[in-house]
Amino acid sequence: MAHGDITHIDIPVSDLDAAKSFYSTLFGWQIAAPPGFEDYPMWQAPNEISGGGLAPRSEGFSQPRSYVEVDSIDDTIALAKEHGATVVMDKSEITETSWWAVITDPDGNVMGLYEGVTEVDG
Repeated sequence: MAHGDITHIDIPVSDLDAAKSFYSTLFGWQIAAPPGFEDYPMWQAPNEISGGGLAPRSEGFSQPRSYVEVDSIDDTIALAKEHGATVVMDKSEITETSWWAVITDPDGNVMGLYEGVTEVDG
């Protein structure tokens, strides 16, 4: 993926098992939880390009959230803030080689940022 590509979409769900059944039946998505992320099953679309996760619904996370690949979360957050964005969640580690953060744009749209490489077995 390159800087600016949409890399991941999280879908908030109340019942992980029901959601896995629904999306795999409806769209033919392959859904599995990678080791170490058992409560966060990942979905893969048939095109093997689109993918994301089924995440527990929570306060502040009630709508699907897209994540954009960036070369540097730190640089992207600084630039976003210069242009009126706010930081919802600071840079956090996913693995030793990947990080994420969440911002809102000046119109209040929530957008995730992703930096790095996440290797998923399975």
